Amino acid sequence: VYSYHAESKNHLTLSVGSVVHIIEEYEGFWYRGFIIGNKSETGVFPANYIHLKDAVVERRGKTENIIPTELPIVQEVTHVLREWGTIWQNLFKTGENPIVFQHIRSKMRELIEKRKRVLSGTLPADELTKICYQIADLVDLGNRLLSMDLSVRNETTCQLADIRILSAIQVFRMHEVASSKIDRKIAEERIDRTGKDLSIESFQEARKSHVYSLYIAVKNVVCRIGEEADVLISLYDAKENVFISENYFVRWGSQGLPKNIDMLNTLKAIFTDLGSKDLLREKIYLVCKIIRIGRMELKESDNKKRASGLRRAFGAAVMDITSIMKGTEGSDEDKQCFIPFMQVSGENENLQQVITRAISSKGDIHHKGQGLWVSLKMLEGDLKTIRHDFQHIIDRTTAEVRKMGFPEIIMPGDVRNDLYVTIVQGEFEKGIKSSQKNVEVTMCVCNDDGHVIPMVVSMGAGEDAESQYRSHVYYQNKTPKWMETVKVGIPIEDFYSAHLRFTYRHRSTFENKDKAEKDFGLSYVRLMRKEGTTLQDGVHNLLVYKVESRRLEPNDAKKYLSLPSSRDEMDNFPKTKSGTSPSGHNRLFNHRVEGFTMSRDSFQISTLVCSTKLTQNVDLLGLLKWQSQKKNLKNSLRSLMKFLQDTLDALFNIMMEHLDNGSYDDLVFDALIYIIALIAEKKFYHFHAVLDSYILEHFSATLAYQKLTKVLVMYLENAESEKYRESLMKALKALEYIFKFIVRSRILFQQFDDKDRKQFEKGIRSVFEAINRLMKVTDKPTIALQATAMKYLTSVIKDTITVFDPKELSLLLKDFVSNVPAERLTKQKVQCMLDIVHSDIFKMQECRIILLKMMTFHLKELMQKEEELEICGKLLADILTLLRSSNVGPTKGDIQEVMNGLLRTVIRVVIKLDRRSQQAVSVSKTWHVMNQYILGNTLFTLVYNISFGPGMDKCVALLIKIYTFYQYLQSTTCGNYVACLISMLRQMDEYHYDAYLSSFPTKTELDANGLILQDFLMEIFGMFQDLISNNVYRMDWVTMLSLQNSTFMRAIKFFTKTLNKCFLDAESFQFQLWNNFFHLAVAFLTQESLQMENFSHNKRQSLIKKYGDLRCEMGYEIRVMWFNLGPHKIKFIPVMVGPMLEMTLIPEPDLRKATIPIFFDMMQCELHSTGSFKLFEGEMITKLDVLVEGGRGDQEYLNIFHEIMSEWCGKHQYLRTTGIDFVNLVKTLMGRLLDYRDIIREENRDNRMSCTVNLLNFYKEINRLEMYVRYLYKLHDLHTESDNFTEAGFTLLQHAKLLSWSDEVLEAPNQRYPECETQRELKEALYYSIIELFQRGKLWEEGIKLCKELAVQHEVETFRYQQLSEILITQSKLYMNITSTLRPEPEYFFVGFYGQGFPAFQRNRTFIYRGKEYEPLCDFTTRTLNHLPSAQKMTTTSPPDDDIINSNKMFVQIFPVNPIMEQPDHFKGKSIDEQILSFYKVNEVQRFQYSKPFRKGPKDKDNEFASMWIDRATYTTKYKLPGILRWFEVEHTIRREISPLENAVETMRTANHDIRQMVLKYHKNPDAPINPLSMKLNGVVDPRVGGFANYEKAFFNETYMKNNPNDLEKIEVLKDLIALQIPLLCEGVRLHGEVAPPALQPFHQNMNSSLQDLKAGVEEKYGARVRNSGL
Repeated sequence: VYSYHAESKNHLTLSVGSVVHIIEEYEGFWYRGFIIGNKSETGVFPANYIHLKDAVVERRGKTENIIPTELPIVQEVTHVLREWGTIWQNLFKTGENPIVFQHIRSKMRELIEKRKRVLSGTLPADELTKICYQIADLVDLGNRLLSMDLSVRNETTCQLADIRILSAIQVFRMHEVASSKIDRKIAEERIDRTGKDLSIESFQEARKSHVYSLYIAVKNVVCRIGEEADVLISLYDAKENVFISENYFVRWGSQGLPKNIDMLNTLKAIFTDLGSKDLLREKIYLVCKIIRIGRMELKESDNKKRASGLRRAFGAAVMDITSIMKGTEGSDEDKQCFIPFMQVSGENENLQQVITRAISSKGDIHHKGQGLWVSLKMLEGDLKTIRHDFQHIIDRTTAEVRKMGFPEIIMPGDVRNDLYVTIVQGEFEKGIKSSQKNVEVTMCVCNDDGHVIPMVVSMGAGEDAESQYRSHVYYQNKTPKWMETVKVGIPIEDFYSAHLRFTYRHRSTFENKDKAEKDFGLSYVRLMRKEGTTLQDGVHNLLVYKVESRRLEPNDAKKYLSLPSSRDEMDNFPKTKSGTSPSGHNRLFNHRVEGFTMSRDSFQISTLVCSTKLTQNVDLLGLLKWQSQKKNLKNSLRSLMKFLQDTLDALFNIMMEHLDNGSYDDLVFDALIYIIALIAEKKFYHFHAVLDSYILEHFSATLAYQKLTKVLVMYLENAESEKYRESLMKALKALEYIFKFIVRSRILFQQFDDKDRKQFEKGIRSVFEAINRLMKVTDKPTIALQATAMKYLTSVIKDTITVFDPKELSLLLKDFVSNVPAERLTKQKVQCMLDIVHSDIFKMQECRIILLKMMTFHLKELMQKEEELEICGKLLADILTLLRSSNVGPTKGDIQEVMNGLLRTVIRVVIKLDRRSQQAVSVSKTWHVMNQYILGNTLFTLVYNISFGPGMDKCVALLIKIYTFYQYLQSTTCGNYVACLISMLRQMDEYHYDAYLSSFPTKTELDANGLILQDFLMEIFGMFQDLISNNVYRMDWVTMLSLQNSTFMRAIKFFTKTLNKCFLDAESFQFQLWNNFFHLAVAFLTQESLQMENFSHNKRQSLIKKYGDLRCEMGYEIRVMWFNLGPHKIKFIPVMVGPMLEMTLIPEPDLRKATIPIFFDMMQCELHSTGSFKLFEGEMITKLDVLVEGGRGDQEYLNIFHEIMSEWCGKHQYLRTTGIDFVNLVKTLMGRLLDYRDIIREENRDNRMSCTVNLLNFYKEINRLEMYVRYLYKLHDLHTESDNFTEAGFTLLQHAKLLSWSDEVLEAPNQRYPECETQRELKEALYYSIIELFQRGKLWEEGIKLCKELAVQHEVETFRYQQLSEILITQSKLYMNITSTLRPEPEYFFVGFYGQGFPAFQRNRTFIYRGKEYEPLCDFTTRTLNHLPSAQKMTTTSPPDDDIINSNKMFVQIFPVNPIMEQPDHFKGKSIDEQILSFYKVNEVQRFQYSKPFRKGPKDKDNEFASMWIDRATYTTKYKLPGILRWFEVEHTIRREISPLENAVETMRTANHDIRQMVLKYHKNPDAPINPLSMKLNGVVDPRVGGFANYEKAFFNETYMKNNPNDLEKIEVLKDLIALQIPLLCEGVRLHGEVAPPALQPFHQNMNSSLQDLKAGVEEKYGARVRNSGL
């Protein structure tokens, strides 16, 4: 699959995943068409790049609609894979969140596979439905992991729900269900989008965090046995001396390969169920036991035929894996470990002793290359988890080796029924043999009939089970110790009748004798005890019985099973009178039966039962048996209920036969109630159908309704009597079936005669009236009756309305609810109303009108009191949901009733409720909190921790979780109420809005609730804005948010009509109301959930298709409302400039074009009102700065704004000049702000500083000082972050210069210095901060200036002598630093940025940079280029040509420059200490030089100076350095060529100056090191390359003078400089002689001699010069 790139302008570029509409075909090889969604761009493309899909075309023409024929779920998967693919690629490129990357890759593969299956068209309907559900789950889970939108689906089809036919409440509930479902899925998969575990507190996570597995791969077993062997590998606790796992069993062949050759290279096992306690064991070893299978002796040399097939202990290998288990040592499946073997050292050494000896040897074993090669890896999770996560190493051939015991947490579905039997040891007499026996133990599992249960004994995982186990054999050992463990896996149905049978046989060395041997003994043990529990865990000392027969027969089982099996059983074995045996036979009991006699031998085993079905606890067994005997319970119940029809018939016959006599009525009624109550219990719930069937098919008492209603009324009338209270309670609980009998009785009567209808209705009415009277009672004992009545009364509605007038029943129900006293049973009252809403009567329009009025009244009352808000919200939600249904008749009046009664109340509830995003607490976690803390021992834990304090941190965590649960309830309740509000507004049409708004007074008159229309609009505008700014719903609930926005948009349109109608004229205009509207509208269209440009293409298209671009719709509304304001516009200037600007900055071209003209209207309005538009201009600049820096705006906006505003201003008579100037000003400012925003996010602080200075200079130019200061502080922060303390000080100094030494109060408090109230205080605080920065930057001279200014203020103005003394001390320290502290001199560098690739503030501009301390050219160059990885360094210092300047690339030119010192005026003509003067050489400089030598004319080999010219560039910066930046732009550049003579003059002048300064230095400090002076003087007196003699040779000859007559004056200057150098050298040499140590005196004498020769020559040529007193 490839993308197609257009090869010409007529071709169409296609990307993988593009969907194209084909217009025409050319010869089957080319198509012409366009990409769906971009119909304007058509082109041709190759046919082999696309796959054709079937589609249906609707409405051909301009509005044609193309519908793919694929299933909707397939189309969804296609879109999802495209979106996921893009995000997945970005995850791969960035390397972020590798866990989510892996999960999404897995889910994409699953989706592709399932999509193929759906597209195959071969799936049956049920399988297709199943896969659709699976696809939906995968899509929803993947969307959550990628932080994408939550999809709401139809539960039956899995397709995306059509919210157009759903109420807002239904959509909200679907979101809740979908969100909680995904939370559960994530909890199951233990992942979230950050790769972390979401279900740490869940049961699944508890299992994972406590279960580990050890993977082992056996690479090779090197053991020179020559016989077959059993290899048994297990885990061993060396401290407890117990094996903690069963064996991994491999049968090894005599050729050194697995006996089953198919297992070669696949010997893998996984030790599972290891818990955290196992990891805490002190020493854990991997133990491998080798048992060879062959002859008694490994090496037998005689020719006698030996017995074979004997299992003999050979040795063991051990490896300490404690560190691997605990994770302190890494484990890798590719790393092989060698475990050496240790062989048994004698016949009587058992394997347990070998293991102990190998462990104590600590690896020092003479193994001779024999051992085990294995790979180990510790894995986290149970078998199911690791099979999923480690498929590359765990496959079907991997054996599962279980722990001998249960894991720490048993999961549902972990079914085990394993019995581990360890053959411990025995003691056997030699009997008639001359030596001790070679005992072999054989174990099998038999049933009570003596038959062996086949294939249930396992030596370990990895090999198939067998029917019996044979132990290994010790040679002539009286007390063999085997310590071999086998697993017995018996089906649960066989466990109860099974027993273990052990037989003992002597194994001879020789084959003929061995065959003659028979079993000499037998032991057994039953697996179940008499009381029905399993064999107890632990050691069992079994009795050994001699076997007298040659071989055992199945019938022998009945004999030995009658004998005691163990010592304990023998001690407790019951003996009958006369010494009879337990079997009842009349013979002496002597511990024997026929064929079996007790011996003195003993045998010991150990057992461990791991069963989830069987127990060793008698009490628990009783419970389990009770639970398992449901068949008996049902039979009993059937026996009890089989006479139900006869019983009921009898009861009603009694009632019918005594129609005139009511003496039995109450007794019959009580019996009937008893039966109904019995069936009503949950455990008899399935008998409801029996009773229903009886009523419909067998009940025949036609006049029973008269008796039943009479008795029921009688009970109700006597409700206050304690005698009837209990019976009435039962009757109320049975009310549903009582009315079923009443209604059925009436229906049967009507079939014969319809008379007495009124009497029947009177009876029904009397029942309800009696119940209604009961509800009025206020005494305490009746509360329970009232609560029961409210719970069960609604259950009679369904049957009652079939025989009773529904409308009258509605009135009775209305009175029933209304009669409940206030403040009593509030929750039950609301629940009762909720049940009424769910009943059929509420679907009837005439009934609903009656009930709805009552419900709205009570709901309003409760909501206003803030009582039972949660269930009130549910009731309102269900009412609104039902009113949207299509089967309830007209609802216009109902909606108006709800609107009039509850709209304002719901608005206020939403305002008051704590609105926290539902994203904060997920449903799954909330249920966990509820289960763990609210249903658990919350209060005990809390009180205990607070009282005794052993776990205060746990207490705090508990409180947090309880608070979290409270937050969840709050957010859910609020979400429900907001959904109700949306549903109400959505179901209101224009009539409802007009009617509701018309019901409010518009002026000063109050309505019935004391409200006016203005208050309502203010309230709802504020609530809308708050809901938009603080979403109740999670951001991924896009469907819910979109529904909310579309509903709010529709409502706002209706409200704007009211604004225009009622609040626009001069008398009724309300500024705050209109202001709230505009702020609401701007908040609406700037909300995050409407910013289409942030969405994917599919999401954007889907939202626009369903709702349109609501931003444009609201923008048009704002425009209309603004222009409707007329003369009131001036009141909104400048307060609305910021919101309007925020609106126009939204990147939607149509919205911008429609709303930018509002700015022109604002300018025009203010101009006409005040004569200027200064307020608008100031606010525009201020807000533009804030918004663009915050990320709003782009180049497109800049262009549109400039174009539209320039056009409007150009047409205006008075704004043609000033307006266009302002527009250009905004354009310039926004350009700089966009540059600043782009650069400020970079790591390059230099660029960020440049942009900041760019902006602050602009604000200074336009005199926006508050903005100028704002950016000064940003620049200061950047400097301090970079340790540019000097520049930070100069930056703050710019602010200080704006302040005066006055007590004028500041216009606005300074956030950095909030304690300062006046300009003097702020300026002083700034000065102290600046002085500190200058101190840190070693710019003490600048600090002294500020100290002096502060000293004057303290001394002359404020008279604060304490502060004066302190500042003078600081000043003195600064002076001391100047004279005593050495300062590094920074280097300066020329930097040119050439090419169009640089941002505007750098492009083709040159700068002088001040380097950092001790930063040479190479370091500076590297640092600069590191910030410009795409730039190329120029290798020349010459100015660039036009090709470089106009190139799209970036070129950087860097070379060092020398600062030109500007000596202070007060220094001129004075002798200044070099320490003082050195500061001005590199500071307060504005001009810099760069000199480059070049040759002009022919080269003079004898004297190069004659042709050596200098190309000198002098650069002048805009400001002095240092300053507010470490660099400034070059403002002027002067280039000139310096002749060789001029260069000589400069060189001599510089040399004389250096000698003078050196001599002065040693005059003042004779103790200074002498080496610099020696080197300087000797270099001039005795030059290595000729010195000024080269100048004499080049310029002082007749030829040069003749050819250059204009240079004669310069030649005289050069001669004078040469002559002036002699007295300087003389003074220097004299001084050198005074300070030179004795060791340098010979050097001095030689230098002095040279000086005299030089002096004589110079004075002869140019005359003597006199040294002045100051040098």
